Amino acid sequence: MSRVFNTPEIVSPGTRRHVLDMAAEVGYLPNESARTLATKKSNMVGLVWDTDHRRPGWRHPFLQDILVALKSALSAQGLHLLMLAPDRGAGPDSRQRFLRAVQRHNVDGVVIIDNGSRDPAVLALVDAEVPCVALDLRFTGPTCTSITSDNAGGGRLAAQHLIDRGHHRIATITGPPETWPAAERLAGFRAALTEAGQPLADADIASGDWYLDSGYAAMKRLLPRSPTAVFAAGDEMAVGAMRAIHEAGLRIPGDIAIIGFDDIEVAALVPPGLTTVAQDKTGIGTAAAEAIVAMLLGSPAPAEPTTLPTALITRGST
Repeated sequence: MSRVFNTPEIVSPGTRRHVLDMAAEVGYLPNESARTLATKKSNMVGLVWDTDHRRPGWRHPFLQDILVALKSALSAQGLHLLMLAPDRGAGPDSRQRFLRAVQRHNVDGVVIIDNGSRDPAVLALVDAEVPCVALDLRFTGPTCTSITSDNAGGGRLAAQHLIDRGHHRIATITGPPETWPAAERLAGFRAALTEAGQPLADADIASGDWYLDSGYAAMKRLLPRSPTAVFAAGDEMAVGAMRAIHEAGLRIPGDIAIIGFDDIEVAALVPPGLTTVAQDKTGIGTAAAEAIVAMLLGSPAPAEPTTLPTALITRGST
């Protein structure tokens, strides 16, 4: 019976049909643990979701959309997701403890969504040559590749949009500067302003952490600079900034125009509608699944990141 479930290609169609009918009649299901031992494959992909325990990463709408697309694309290939939590405990053996946990579950590959900290336990996966795909992290190795959006291009789109609207006092709220997306978005935004003869002053940059409260606090710091336009590097931060603008008695976009990044659902709903740079969230999740599947089938990991395009969506806030 095990050959019918584990290696059906070597069983004749008639025999396979007979065995499957018998299994259905008695309610038999194959033992997945035993199958894993026999085939050396678990059909399981680990999800390392390290968004920092201090932040509600699971509830961030941008990451949720990616996760849905990732799970759907993997399921279509007969693969399942298993959540893996990096070991944040102190001590030199934290890397090995995490690696042992990954090996114990015998996952076929790993998708990494990280907070940018480059946790040693996560880096251990790359060193161990486990097939892995990192989202918005610059990881490379024999069996590791990255998926990201054109963050620098998106930053340029935001800057050019505000320049075209005639703004000269422009400020920005960045994500955590140590993260790859935040650094790229700021670099593209800054380059476009410089090329237009409107260099961005350091005093017109305030950093946040991708979440609403940090956008509110950053906008409070920028208001004394009297900007006429602000680029927030994430939509949640943009919504927080809009609250600070309203509390100051200012109008959007009459007094301050604002543009976000991501195109999460709330962007279209918050009055007057948030102009934003959209990322292909479904595309990111699907591309991650496709990259993992390709490596499991024997293809080498792409040396360069897979970069998905961004697009400007204009709404009432600008």
